[in-house]
Amino acid sequence: MIQASASEIPDLDGYSNIVTAAYERVGPAVASIQARGERGLIGHGSGVLYTPDGYLLTNSHVVHGARDLGVVLTDGRERTATLVGDDPETDLAVLRVFGHRFECATLGSSTGLRVGQLVIAIGNPFGYQASVTAGIVSALGRSLRTRTGRLMDSVIQTDAPLNPGNSGGPLVDAQGRVIGINTAIVGQAQGICFAIGADIASDVAARLMRDGRVRRSRLRVAGQTIMLDRRVVRSLNREGSNAVLIAEVMAGGPAAAAGWQPGDLLLEFDGVAIATLDQLHRLLTAVPHAVRAVDDEVERDRLALLRLRRL
Repeated sequence: MIQASASEIPDLDGYSNIVTAAYERVGPAVASIQARGERGLIGHGSGVLYTPDGYLLTNSHVVHGARDLGVVLTDGRERTATLVGDDPETDLAVLRVFGHRFECATLGSSTGLRVGQLVIAIGNPFGYQASVTAGIVSALGRSLRTRTGRLMDSVIQTDAPLNPGNSGGPLVDAQGRVIGINTAIVGQAQGICFAIGADIASDVAARLMRDGRVRRSRLRVAGQTIMLDRRVVRSLNREGSNAVLIAEVMAGGPAAAAGWQPGDLLLEFDGVAIATLDQLHRLLTAVPHAVRAVDDEVERDRLALLRLRRL
């Protein structure tokens, strides 16, 4: 076989350079996960190492209920792992892989993502190690129902092709930063895939590492981040143009008991201006005693601290 010299190999185009560079940065940190129960293999997916001492992010549904966890790294090394914490309500879990000096990825931010932006997905579909696909951000602020029944908001929609086994793998931007954790696809569609934003993933991972679980208060509402009209921003004397629109109020929940209605605009939580749904989730999780939840009911006098305006 005649091999071409280096001078005869054409340079990669700009798009290919971006994808290959992103893979070279993140690919070594991607792992294949096998979860085993009493009756053998119960789950298979992907994960991404984000610390050199072996902490790994993946999906809850990949590892939930497992008795034994095995990890295969991109270079072929096999390791065992333990479950640090599992949060089914965001479909996230953290594992600790036995070993040290692991290649690890950089967790970026999903704030500032734009529709049409290039993204790269890395994972292990059907067991094919470290497979790479690319696409764009198709939409932002999607909602996705987790297996616990909770409506997870601010989900990234992408058309980067995913298949079974990609779950838990990283969604990466052009700079090689992890901006999402791939979690689901629409089975009967083509190119409709979803990822949990890196901001949520980073926050949940930190809490799982600290406490082994995520404690959160509940309002029993669904909402979405919206951009306010300039006149509304001026009339409310707000610094930013975003707020949270309440789209659904679940019957029997604390928000319904306090008189919340679809169409209400959430502007402030306990003295803190609310700009995005992610911010509200973090506040409800970060300060479990500020809005005390007992049997999913929240004190009405605390709800009074949430300023609501109807559009």
